[in-house]
Amino acid sequence: MEKVKLTVLKNGPLRLEGEVEIVDPEGKPYDLGGRTLLSLCRCGLSTNKPFCDGSHKHHGFEHEPVAFDLPPKKVV
Repeated sequence: MEKVKLTVLKNGPLRLEGEVEIVDPEGKPYDLGGRTLLSLCRCGLSTNKPFCDGSHKHHGFEHEPVAFDLPPKKVV
């Protein structure tokens, strides 16, 4: 299986690159029209959620992404 790349963009959306399937809570897939590059809303203001429509640019959404290591998984 090929990896999908998710990039956290500065002051913007999450960018997905690769073949992905996005489904709603009932498991029904969104028709992505063959796209392999998508942007997902992160500011909560898009009128096209879960996809980005650029609303973050007009509402001052800010986030400076810096990668970090998550703590080890908890053993249950």
